Amino acid sequence: MIRRLFRRCATAPGTVLAPEDQVVVDAFRAMLAALRTPEPWIPGCAQDVAVRVGAYIERAHTRPGDDYGPDVIAVALVHPGTPHAAAYAHRYTRKGWLRCETDTVLGLWQPAYTALTHAAAGLDLPDDVGMSPAHYGVDVQARHPDGSGFTLLRLGPYNQTRLASRDADRLNTELAGKAATIIPGCTVTAKDAPFNVSDHDSYADPYDADVAALLADALAGMSG
Repeated sequence: MIRRLFRRCATAPGTVLAPEDQVVVDAFRAMLAALRTPEPWIPGCAQDVAVRVGAYIERAHTRPGDDYGPDVIAVALVHPGTPHAAAYAHRYTRKGWLRCETDTVLGLWQPAYTALTHAAAGLDLPDDVGMSPAHYGVDVQARHPDGSGFTLLRLGPYNQTRLASRDADRLNTELAGKAATIIPGCTVTAKDAPFNVSDHDSYADPYDADVAALLADALAGMSG
């Protein structure tokens, strides 16, 4: 009987890996360890989190305090290499603030998850990431020269940031040249800002009335 001997193409026991191979092995082990024992995340924590987007895992900024109880938070998906990802901007598009169910949060973001992202696979984020847009607002603020001040009017929620920016620009046009006469010593400006769900009662509905009329009422209340 003829026995054919085959040699396996593998590193023999005890053989030292080449440095570049060791880097790959270490990264793979770190990824497995991160998946098996993710770092716990607690709602309200300001650190980036790892969230599931389809078959991938992505890095996300959180917006603490803006949530609907413990089940949904606001996040913004970002490139895993943030803040050193400028070279990949053309392949990785931010979606703005999104509503994220907390059961899709794996844990705190760890660099070991990078290999599991769309970016690592050479892909853009899909058009549908499984999250609806988070809401936005507009704050009209009066500021004294020393930086102190107060919020005169809050508008929201808007479901698109461009709509909030549009109304903020319109209100700033209305305010131009008026602030000094209505609230002496203050500069009054409007700016788009995240909608604070936990303080929703302080907002006026921008779709329920003309925003210029809402501003006029707020200014009249200050001068009355």
